[in-house]
Amino acid sequence: MPVLLIVHHSPGPALNAMLAKLVAGATTAGIEGVESHVVEALNATASHVRAADGIILGTPANLVYMSGALKHFFDTAYNACLGTTEALPYGVFVHGESDTSGALLGVKKIATGLRWRLAQPPVSCIGTPEQTALEACWELGAAMAAGLMV
Repeated sequence: MPVLLIVHHSPGPALNAMLAKLVAGATTAGIEGVESHVVEALNATASHVRAADGIILGTPANLVYMSGALKHFFDTAYNACLGTTEALPYGVFVHGESDTSGALLGVKKIATGLRWRLAQPPVSCIGTPEQTALEACWELGAAMAAGLMV
């Protein structure tokens, strides 16, 4: 059964709301035969990634970059994933108070180094998540899971 791995650092209510919608989308009726594994970034390992058929990354934009927790995940998993997870489809959702571009760029650069494939457009939210941002998270989860259905 295909596995969608959701690696996130969601310390506040905005990212928790976005994560909840994303998971709801990934596990919605009609998407069958795909397991969603939600793992906190500080607990995620290269083994989780190698066992996944797709991955979604979630992070706040802290001081113009991804969270330290997501960076820690990449720091510990990167070398073990090199050459073993190429073409892995990925998606990303980011929340910030003023700017998310640095966090998105950081994730993109690392994913490019791993030769992962961006499967869905990133979801970026500034401030309190409005309904459109929450719907975009739901769609990201649903589209990533649907893309793994066999």
